Amino acid sequence: MGRLQEYQVIGRHLPSENNPAPKLYRMRIFAPNKVVAKSRFWYFLAKLRKIKKANGEICSLNVIHEKRPTRVKNFGIWIRYDSRSGTHNMYKEYREMSRCDAVEALYQDMAARHRARFRSIHILKVVEVEKTADIRRAYIQQLVKPGLKFPMPHRVPKSSGSKIFSAKRPSTFV
Repeated sequence: MGRLQEYQVIGRHLPSENNPAPKLYRMRIFAPNKVVAKSRFWYFLAKLRKIKKANGEICSLNVIHEKRPTRVKNFGIWIRYDSRSGTHNMYKEYREMSRCDAVEALYQDMAARHRARFRSIHILKVVEVEKTADIRRAYIQQLVKPGLKFPMPHRVPKSSGSKIFSAKRPSTFV
């Protein structure tokens, strides 16, 4: 699976004499390309409404770009996935630069922890968690504490006057 992009797909039932202006349905879908985005749109719409690709049309397909792609953000993702034993709902949190990166991290995490494939994961909602008080998971809370430091315990000090060869080993611990 390639790098994901977020698409906004808008579609509807084909107009008929009974319903000349059918209702529009909009979805935000994460997919590697436009073809997969359209396919996933019809897959979900067939489950939700009595519309399929043969009796429907796609009105619009747009790529949604991140507003601030250089800022680190916290994301909460609600998913529904099919495991070997049944269907499960789940909420997960990720700290990434964009929504697409968070969803990619979700797919990798679900594949590693639950052996869930791309086809069996349905993303229900992706929300940016703006307040640190709203973060639920401990593995994300530890990263948003003020004054967070990552110590480097084994460093070789660089000194300009040192020789290339020395009689004793360098002390790399602090």
